[in-house]
Amino acid sequence: MNPELPPVAPEVAAAAVEVLTSRLRKKLDAAIETYVAAPVTVEGAVRRVRCGEDAEVVLTPGPSGTVTDAEQAVCSCLLAPRCLHRAAVLGACPVADAETTVGMNAPPTEAAGSAAEAVPPARDASGADAVQDVPAAAPQAGPTDAQRAAARALWAAAAAALAAGVPAAGAVAQAEVLRASHTARLAGLHRAEAAALRVVRGLRGARSRHDGHRLADLVGDLRELLLTTGLLAAADPDPALVGTARRGYRPEGALRVHGVCREPVISATGYGGVVTHLLSDDGRWFTVADVRPGGPARARGAATATVALGSGSLDHARLSRGGLLISGATLSSDGRLGAGKGVRATPVAGLSWTSGPLAALFARPLAEAVAARLADAPVSAPERAERTDGELIGCDLVIVGVVEQHVLAQELTSGRADPDGLLIRLLPSHGHPDLAHTANLRRLASRPGLRLRVVGRLDPDRAVTLRPLAVGPLPDEGTATLRLPAEWLGHADLGYDRLEGIHLPPADALPELPALPRVPPDPVARAPLWRLRRSVEVAVSGGRRAAAEPARDGDRAGAAAALRQAGFRTAADLSRALAAEADRRGRDAFGRTEEADPDGYARAWLAAAVYLAGTERALVRATWGPTGTT
Repeated sequence: MNPELPPVAPEVAAAAVEVLTSRLRKKLDAAIETYVAAPVTVEGAVRRVRCGEDAEVVLTPGPSGTVTDAEQAVCSCLLAPRCLHRAAVLGACPVADAETTVGMNAPPTEAAGSAAEAVPPARDASGADAVQDVPAAAPQAGPTDAQRAAARALWAAAAAALAAGVPAAGAVAQAEVLRASHTARLAGLHRAEAAALRVVRGLRGARSRHDGHRLADLVGDLRELLLTTGLLAAADPDPALVGTARRGYRPEGALRVHGVCREPVISATGYGGVVTHLLSDDGRWFTVADVRPGGPARARGAATATVALGSGSLDHARLSRGGLLISGATLSSDGRLGAGKGVRATPVAGLSWTSGPLAALFARPLAEAVAARLADAPVSAPERAERTDGELIGCDLVIVGVVEQHVLAQELTSGRADPDGLLIRLLPSHGHPDLAHTANLRRLASRPGLRLRVVGRLDPDRAVTLRPLAVGPLPDEGTATLRLPAEWLGHADLGYDRLEGIHLPPADALPELPALPRVPPDPVARAPLWRLRRSVEVAVSGGRRAAAEPARDGDRAGAAAALRQAGFRTAADLSRALAAEADRRGRDAFGRTEEADPDGYARAWLAAAVYLAGTERALVRATWGPTGTT
C-alpha cells in the first residue's frame, strides 16, 4: 500500500474490483504494484495519482479522512468508473479500520456522556479512531439467520483465500473477503469483520514483502477469522463471537493515575505513535495513545507530543513520569482513557517506582503475574486478550549474561537471586533500528550482576521470555544498580531514552556471579511441533498445492511419524489429515480432475491451527513453572 494515499472503506474497494471485466481483473495485481510506487500529488485533503498520459485518479476523502463513498474516487479516463486505473489506485490505498467507518452517523447518547463529543477522537495502538458507544441491542440466544448467512459467506471467502495461498490471493481474492466483511458488518458481526480486515492487510503485507509482515500474524488472523465464522455459521450462542461495533466509552468519574512508561508503536500497516501506560491508585491499568499514519518517523516524533486528554497540557514524556487527576473520565473496555469536552485533567506530581501503587507492581511474584496473563486460551475473545496485553508486568531482576544472543536474567526475591531459579530471556520489545530497544538491551547485557527493576510485556509465544519497556534502579542496591539522570525521575523508557556508560555502574563495582548456569532448552522450539507449524504456515504461504506435498511424496520427511514417536499423536493425525485433504481431487461432469471444494480443506487446516496454538501455549505456560520444564 501507499501510505500517502487515504484509507478506503472495504466496500468501496470491493465494488471497484467487482465492476471490472475478467480481462482487466487479470491485470489488476500488476497495476496495483505500479501505483503503490507512483507519486501522489497532495492538494489539501485531495490526493491525485497520474495513471499514464490520459488518466488521473482523484481521491477526495470525507471528514474522517477516509474514502467511504464510490463518488469520492474519480478517474478521468473514458472507461471510468469501470476502469483499471480507479480499481488499482483504490487497491494501493490502506484498508480503513472498521471503527473508522462503522456508525459514522450514529447519534451520541446520554450513556456515552462527554465521550460522544471527543475532539480529537482517542486512538488505539493500531491507529483506529475510537468512536463512541451506541445503545446496545438486547442479547440474543444465538446468531440470527442473517448473521449465520453472513458468516457462511465470509467463511467461504476466507477459505478460498486460504486455498489460494499468498501467491494467488491477489486483489480479486482480497476483494471477495472485503465484500464479505462488509456484509458481516451490516449483519452486526463485528469480530468477524475486524478479523477479515486484518487478513486482507496481512495478505497485502506478505505479497509486497513488507518489512513489518510476520507470517505468524497472518496465520493467527486467518485462524481467528475461520474459527469465528465457523462457530457463528453453526449457530454457536456465545455473544463474544459477535463482538462489539466500536470501542464504547463509559463514564468513569474521578480518577487519579500515575505514569509508568511510554511505548513506541510502529505497525505493519503504516501507523506510528506512542502509548503511555498509567496505573491508578487501586492498581488498574490505563493507557493514553497517540497513534496515526506515519510509521517510524511518527513514532519518534510522538515521544514528546502533547497529550490530548481533557484540558491537560502536558506531553507524553512528562505524563510517563508524572500523573493526572481526572474528573469526568471516560473509559473504554480495554482501559483507554477518552478525551472529550467534559473531561478535565490536571497534571500532578508523579510517583517513583518505589512508592504507592507503582511499588506494589513489583511486589507480586513473577510466576503469579505470568500465570494470570497466560490463563486465557490463545483463541479467546479479542477483547479479553487486548485487555490482558495492556497489563504490563513489573519485576526485580539481576542480569546474568548473554547466551546465543539472548540476554539472561534471574528474578530477585527479597533482594536475593535463587541460583537454581528460572533464567528469564529478555528480548527487545521492538527491533526497528529507529528505536532504542535493541541498543539499550545490549548495553544492559554488558554488565552481568547489574540489578534493576523492569516493566515489560510477557511474550506468550516464547519460553520464559519478557520484552522490557522500561527499567529503573533497584532501591537500596548502592552501586550495583542504574544511575539515571534526575530529569528521568527514576526510570528509562527503553524505546526512547538511550542508556550510556555513565548510566551504568563500573564493571568492577558489581558483585561477582557464579558461573553462568546451563540454559534449559526451549521446549517450544525443541518439541517436534515445529513440523506441524511448518505444515500450517506452508498452507498459508504456498496455498493448497504446497500443503499437499507430504501426501504426494509419501511424507518422505517423516513429519507425521516423528510427531507420533514423540507422543504428539493428535498432531500427527492432524498433519496427515491436512495433507490428505489438500491433495483431495474431484472430477467434473466430463471426468476431468479438479480441486475439491475448499470447505473441507479449510476445516482440516483450522483444526490443525487451533490445536497448534493451544498446545504451544500450554508448553509456554509450563516453562514458567517452578523448574521451568514441561
